Parts: sequence; C-alpha cells; structure tokens
Amino acid sequence: MSKHFISENFLLSKPTSIRLYHEIAKDLPIIDYHCHLPVEEIATNKKFPNLTHIWLNGDHYKWRAMRANGVDEKYCTGNASDYEKFDAWAETVPFTIRNPLYHWTHMELKKPFGIDDLLLNKDTAKSVWDTCNDLLKKDEFSTRGILKQFNVKTICTTDDPTDSLKFHSQLKDENYEVKVLPTFRPDKSMAVENIQSFKVWLKKLEALSNSEITNFETYLASLKLRHDYFDRNGCRLSDHGIEQPYAEDYTEDEVKNIFQKILKEDALSTVEILKFKSCMLYEFGLMNHDKNWVQQFHLGALRNNNTRMMKKLGADTGYDSIGDFEIARPLKKLLDKLDAKNKLAKTILYNLNPADNELLATMAGNFQDGSVPGKIQFGSAWWFLDQKNGIEKQIDALSSLGLLSRFVGMLTDSRSFLSYPRHEYFRRILCDILGKDVENGLIPNDENLLKSLIEGICYKNAESYFNF
Repeated sequence: MSKHFISENFLLSKPTSIRLYHEIAKDLPIIDYHCHLPVEEIATNKKFPNLTHIWLNGDHYKWRAMRANGVDEKYCTGNASDYEKFDAWAETVPFTIRNPLYHWTHMELKKPFGIDDLLLNKDTAKSVWDTCNDLLKKDEFSTRGILKQFNVKTICTTDDPTDSLKFHSQLKDENYEVKVLPTFRPDKSMAVENIQSFKVWLKKLEALSNSEITNFETYLASLKLRHDYFDRNGCRLSDHGIEQPYAEDYTEDEVKNIFQKILKEDALSTVEILKFKSCMLYEFGLMNHDKNWVQQFHLGALRNNNTRMMKKLGADTGYDSIGDFEIARPLKKLLDKLDAKNKLAKTILYNLNPADNELLATMAGNFQDGSVPGKIQFGSAWWFLDQKNGIEKQIDALSSLGLLSRFVGMLTDSRSFLSYPRHEYFRRILCDILGKDVENGLIPNDENLLKSLIEGICYKNAESYFNF
C-alpha cells in the first residue's frame, strides 16, 4: 500500500519551492475572509458526533462525485445511516484520482486527524472511521479546537441582511481569540424574479427595521439600517453571488414603479427585473464605499440546473455549473458609474468561467486609482476553479496583467471546518510556482524579496486590505 502520499514536500517540485514553503509560508496565520461556516457552531463550540457530520453533510463537492460514481442519492442526501454514507464516500475516493477531491481528502485526513499512512478506500474505511470518531470526542476537535489547530486568526462568514448576528455578538462579548466577523450578503434583497419568496423575505426585513415598507424609499431606508447594524457588529465586507453584473439603464421613477408592482405582486418583465437589480447593486455600492467596506462580486455560476432535483432537494445540493454570461461590458458600466462619483469601494472580482481570467485581471486595472494598493482585486480561483490547475492559471493571469505582490490570497469559501488545508494547498502551489521561477532564472533568488512577497499574499495583504 502506498504510504505518506501527502508528504512534507507534496506539490513542491524544486528545492527552492521546498525552502520557500517550509521556511516562509507554512506557519503563517490564516485569514479566511470569505466562508460559509455556521457561526452558531463556533459560538457553541460544537463537537461533531462522527466523521459524516463534520465531513460529508452539506458537501456538494463530494455529492457530485458520488453521483458520478453511480452512488444512489440515499447515500448522499438521503436516509442512509451515517456510516453507510461514509462508506459510500470511501468507496468513491479512489475514483476521484486527478480531481482535487483526492488531494483535499487526504490532506484533511492528515491534518487535523494525523492520518497519513492510509489511502481512503473501501478497505480502510472502517479504520479511518473509528480513528477519526475517537478524535472527534476530544476538545481539540471541537469547532474552536480545529480553528486553533489551523492557526486561524480571522473568519468572515456570509450573512443575510435579516440575520440577527447574535452569535457574532456572543463571540465578540466573550473576547474569543479568533475574530469572527459577518459579511453582508444581500442577494435575497434583489431576488425579485420570484415575488412570492421575495415578499416573505421582505416581511423579515420589516420586522427587523421596525417599520412598514410601503415604497422604494422605505425599502432602501430599511436596508441601510441593516447595513449600519452590520457595520456596528464588525462587518467589513459585502458579497454578491450573481450570474453577471447588473448595469441596465434605469430612472428613479422607473424603480419606484417597479417596487410598487412588487408590493402588489404583479408580474415583472425581464427588463424590469434587470433594472431593479441594477439599481440595487449600485445603491449597495454607495453604501459600501461610505463604510469603507470591501465589496465582493462572485460572477458566473449557472445555478440549480436540474429541475427535478431542485424540486426534490432544493438549492446548494450540487447541481450548479459554470455559466457563459456577458461580463465585461456590464461590469465596466457598473464600476465606472460608481467611480464617476468617486464612490467605488475596494472591490474583489471572482470569476467561475476560466475564459474570463484575463478579462477580470485587466478590468481590475481600469479602476486602480492609487488610493489603496490593489484596490480592485482579481480574486482567488473560485469553486470549480479552486484546484491546482485553476489556482495556477489565476496566479499566472494576475502576475501577467496586474500585481501578484498585492494579491490578498486564499479563502475557503466552505461550510466545513475541515476545509482549512485548502490554504495549505494554495501556499504549496504558490511556493512551487515561485520556486520554479527562481530556478529558471525568471525572478531573482533574493530572500528578502521572496519573503515579503509570500508573507504578503498568504497573510499580510489581507490583514491590511480588510482593515482587520
């Protein structure tokens, strides 16, 4: 049996790569500035009853692989027992060779569980299950224990404007050593393509703002109150998960009339929906600039593609894919409209279609204004691109067309407390790229230059950029 697959020098192909990783990158703290961790589980310092609960539940990456391997849905999201689900995943793992799941699985078994002498498969499943479940009973494998093991210093979660943030407040009040900050994610405030669902959400907003929303003015005022509330509770980022930038031309009167139609539950045309979304995206941009927040745009996901499974399981269950939306013109229009008023906040642009790498890298350069190093960021490789090939291509595009040295680096974008090896994965890939460049004579073998570059990308740039 192959032993120690995830070796000390995993992904590091050159002596210089090995030195850069182990001497500079390896032990730097982690700032996870975009994730979907459940804050309640940190606040209550949750312990997980078994490996399925911490590793498989909610993981649509694994579910997609299992379905592709012919595994019945009951072992993914269904009523199979926890061990049956884990066993089905273990049998799938050998078939994920060359998929990043194979790397991530064994990196996550090595840290935090210390399993580096077994490859997960149907024969080793019971041994891995028993070992990990015994460890999960210990304090160092609670949610906070895991964060400490990975040297996590700051976490930014993803939160709807109607979230009470009570668990964020609890962690702040007890002076928890890890900063756990909210992120303002107002996607539902723009989702007027489904008016019934929007109206349900609107009732929550009314209750929290303690005011009746009767027109667009009162709607915007209520959202600003929530934006202020998030700011008082430590929020420093907003985030939008959108198919494409919205930048349709609109007038104030048009948007007011559209909102009245929404309140009356009248059907909206496609153009009216786009006008409303465009107005809201611009208004949020103004709010973000006024608070000196960073705004993030996650662009290009084609979501909920399988109608049958959407009806059965709902969203975020593994039926999303890369889209091919128009990005350049509407993004330019949105950013330029904010910049024209000198109201463009610090902005991170993430793409899901690899064809858009150079597009976003050059778009960022259009709106750098000298006020902040790396003000407009070409964000890290995201979702389907969050793997060795995708990370390398994102780094190459940014290096060629912008300033890699000002990059704010990696994030987990995950709901799992076991996803922190993705920071290690990124750091190893980064150091291998730089190490190969040094040995090929493409960049100087200057210790101070390389140390500053790696420390910045892996930790210090984010600390400064987000005002932590």
